[in-house]
Amino acid sequence: MSALEKAESTVFVASGMYASVAMLSALVPAGGHVVTTTDCYRKTRIYMETELPKRGITMTVIRPADMDALQNALDNNNVSLFFTETPTNPFLRCIDIDLVSKMCHSKGALLCIDSTFASPINQKALTLGADLVIHSATKYIAGHNDVIGGCISGRDELVSKVRIYHHVVGGVLNPNAAYLILRGMKTLHLRVQCQNNTAMRMAQFLEEHPKIARVYYPGLPSHPEHHIAKSQMTGFGGVVSFEVAGDFDATRRFIDSVKIPYHAPSFGGCESIIDQPAIMSYWDSKEQREIYGIKDNLIRFSIGVEDFEDLKNDVVQALDKI
Repeated sequence: MSALEKAESTVFVASGMYASVAMLSALVPAGGHVVTTTDCYRKTRIYMETELPKRGITMTVIRPADMDALQNALDNNNVSLFFTETPTNPFLRCIDIDLVSKMCHSKGALLCIDSTFASPINQKALTLGADLVIHSATKYIAGHNDVIGGCISGRDELVSKVRIYHHVVGGVLNPNAAYLILRGMKTLHLRVQCQNNTAMRMAQFLEEHPKIARVYYPGLPSHPEHHIAKSQMTGFGGVVSFEVAGDFDATRRFIDSVKIPYHAPSFGGCESIIDQPAIMSYWDSKEQREIYGIKDNLIRFSIGVEDFEDLKNDVVQALDKI
């Protein structure tokens, strides 16, 4: 993993969520300040909102790509760390890693990138200036939807601090999970290249379909950070988010009508997976859905390694149901 990310050191842990917790716990001191983005894995944000204040840690939440807000946070707080995904979940917003690394370092803050949506095949954040990179190894790295794990890569002095915390608290990756992740890494480049190609074709197809209201994919020129994605990614990943031209019930009919993708809250594996974030991730809070722009008609589609024509035909017949 260190070779893939061009890192000095890597530590593997029991899950991607635990990787984030261990990193924050080891590197953000009591009384510190953290900056993160609105568009991110919901459980990460919940942890930061509920658990960090218990250690006297404050937080600023900015919209992705809002560099003025980031600069304001850096200027007016003693920021320890900027922690962001790129691309983000579920709208695949892209952060200019080179730019934000310079902004953070000029103020003495660390930059940690959650690169799970990109994979180390498509993006090497450390070479662009990030101090640390986190992955949920459950996703692309293991790649078979059959194991849970996470990892933190970066400079040895920083990873060592995470490793010390990890050894004290636990969250150890079990041997069978380690074996399955290592197995998955052997085909990582093949799987990701296939997923990149199929997702790009799917995004282009969906963008032209009359029953699709909007498509979110960094490989499309219509994406607000397409220029950033092109500058720092060699491929745009296997996840395509989109909004159908319909309401909650129409979206459910579409989800229920597809035959190839599994209905599950994950991504990055060989099997295609589809979910409706409004009920899969944000089922308990309409207020949270409205705050973070999670519409009833939003769908997150993780492309697997199936044939594009098979997936397209399946999507077409499902769209015909709405």
